[in-house]
Amino acid sequence: DDDIFLSAFCENSEKLINVHLFALAAKYYSLSSLGVCTPLEDVLEALKGDSQGATGIKPDEFMNNKKSHEVQVMSELVDSLANYCGIKQVIDIGSGKGYLSSFLSMQYNLKVYGIDSSSSNTNGAHERNRKLKKHWRAYQSRGKENLKSQSLEKANDRLVEHEINCKTINEELLNNANSLQNQGQMIIQDSVPSRDFTETTTLETTIETEADLVTGTQSHETKLSEEVLAILNVLPVDAVEDFSSSHCNCGELCEEEKIQRKMSSLKTKARKSSESNLYFPLTSHITAETELNDIITDLEDCMMVGLHTCGDLAANTLRIFTAKLEIKAVCSVGCCYHLLSEQFENQEECCDQVWGFPMCQYLKDKGWCCGRNARMSACLALERVAVGQMLPTESLFYRAVLQVIIEEIYGVTKSDRHVGKTFSKSSSFIDYVRQSLKKLELDDSKLPDSCIMDYYEKYKHRMNELEAFNMLKVVLAPCIEVLILLDRLCYLKEQDNVAWSGLVKLFDPVKSPRCYAVIALKNQSC
Repeated sequence: DDDIFLSAFCENSEKLINVHLFALAAKYYSLSSLGVCTPLEDVLEALKGDSQGATGIKPDEFMNNKKSHEVQVMSELVDSLANYCGIKQVIDIGSGKGYLSSFLSMQYNLKVYGIDSSSSNTNGAHERNRKLKKHWRAYQSRGKENLKSQSLEKANDRLVEHEINCKTINEELLNNANSLQNQGQMIIQDSVPSRDFTETTTLETTIETEADLVTGTQSHETKLSEEVLAILNVLPVDAVEDFSSSHCNCGELCEEEKIQRKMSSLKTKARKSSESNLYFPLTSHITAETELNDIITDLEDCMMVGLHTCGDLAANTLRIFTAKLEIKAVCSVGCCYHLLSEQFENQEECCDQVWGFPMCQYLKDKGWCCGRNARMSACLALERVAVGQMLPTESLFYRAVLQVIIEEIYGVTKSDRHVGKTFSKSSSFIDYVRQSLKKLELDDSKLPDSCIMDYYEKYKHRMNELEAFNMLKVVLAPCIEVLILLDRLCYLKEQDNVAWSGLVKLFDPVKSPRCYAVIALKNQSC
């Protein structure tokens, strides 16, 4: 009975009186307990069909551990969705530095348009993609030289071994012949064949050994080729030369073979030309009304993806998916819930605006509102705290005392400016306050050091209270995230042109706290 959780609060004062029951209620209403998520393994199995998954390296050489984990898991799912829908074009919304986009294009040979509103991100993605390709070409060249060197060394070792074996065989046969003669056996007629036999045996052994050498060398070369190609297949298939194959003398080819090779070469060059730039970073601000045809001139049947799309961008990605005929699938992982716009948070706002929350008609009819504090709480990472990655209590305390100073000394209760990551750059609380006041464009000369420290001492004993309060916010975080994610899922369920939609837990929440993806497929007739 859900009503049992109400007893966690005092009926009269509505204050929290049972923390344990409060924690149980929060767990009960989390996504993991509600049973509304579709397991990633089930989704991949359903999408698999006859397609063969690409095998390649992990992208952790080019990204940190968190980003590598996210890109590898999500790219596999995106490729499966693309194969299932029979599409090769992907639009990455909020692509940032292009980690996901470049990996999708190089590892899975998809044509990816990465759209980001920041020109610096787009330019950075261009440069990073160029360096990435250059690195792999160099890696390919080194792999080729190492392969040749190791194959040659192996072949030389086998030849030396072969010579030793042949010498041993000759010596054994010669010793046998001498032994027979010493025993007085009359095998003079057999002595000559013995020499022939030795030569024949040696010849046969030589042939067999050489055959083994060739087979072994080819096997070793093939193994090395596979190892290098496994590393190199992060590139499109035509970008990797098969350097284990033999090269025939063109002068010995007949005319027909020459023509066939020439045609094959021309086709390969044409294919390389058309696929030489499979990732296109673009700069554009995306809204729910954005016309993709104005940004992408060769828009075709495609899918939209978003890895940690910020604030309203996640909601607008889903709206564009449902509105645009060419978009057959969507895979969106949102973040930055605190930046969502809410329809019922400020009633004086324009009624015609497209809001980030709520999306579904059910919550709109209820006039539901979370509020900024709740959305801020939804961004906290319960799983990280559970494994010992504690909240930054001291920085939170600094920020709380700063707010008291600003309100009492300067009379400011609201500002469009942000303090940002001042705590990590500060040597003391006094330094923190002065740097923050400069960022807020407030005159710090009217505030002596002694006054700043008086505020610090006044509230220092309440730091434990602040930590306890923030721990309660962390416990509640999954419940608020559930509300936001289910709102997006319900919006998709309300659309007539969506064949299937679901929530999938993609990432390890300790590595990547915003780990849930909203996935949907269009009806085939749409």
